[in-house]
Amino acid sequence: MEKFALTLQSINDINAYAAENHLMHYEREILAEILTVVETGDTEKLAWFAGFGDSYRQIMMNVNEHRRALEFGFTGIAFNKYGWFEVPKFLDYEEITLCESHIRLGRGPDFIWAYALSCNYGTAGSSGPLCVFCKKFNSREAALSAALSEMKAKMTEKVGNPDTCNYKQDLIAKTLKAIAAIEVSRVQLTLF
Repeated sequence: MEKFALTLQSINDINAYAAENHLMHYEREILAEILTVVETGDTEKLAWFAGFGDSYRQIMMNVNEHRRALEFGFTGIAFNKYGWFEVPKFLDYEEITLCESHIRLGRGPDFIWAYALSCNYGTAGSSGPLCVFCKKFNSREAALSAALSEMKAKMTEKVGNPDTCNYKQDLIAKTLKAIAAIEVSRVQLTLF
């Protein structure tokens, strides 16, 4: 198997890769950008792209994540031992516990905030990481409001679910009560 190399002679390889793969929107844009760099002979920009991985897929995914990180103000470029973009560490990270569910909040260096949820309904649940692909907010309060609203909606949707093995009604009720307590305390704080 031939070792991957992104060079000024990669036009045919790039076109073949694009034709053989079903690319997401951001992948098509980055691949088109790389193709333009190759066609114009910009060796400096080509070396920058090549530094993001050992395959077109890895380059596109790493460049995309780096650009998303820039939106939060994370400017560093680092890779883990497998060659994937190193996940930036959010500042002012906090985890808010709502019974057995959690809200994770954090901000980037540019004071752009994000949240991630970990919902536990009993046996069923869902969780996602706090990362640069999360929705962006201009303040902690806006991120927390959106997180509470989303958690409340997810829990309310499961109220009365007949599958009481996966959706434990007492746990859902306790979580909704914890959300209400935080909402009340936030309103009380704004009164003073």
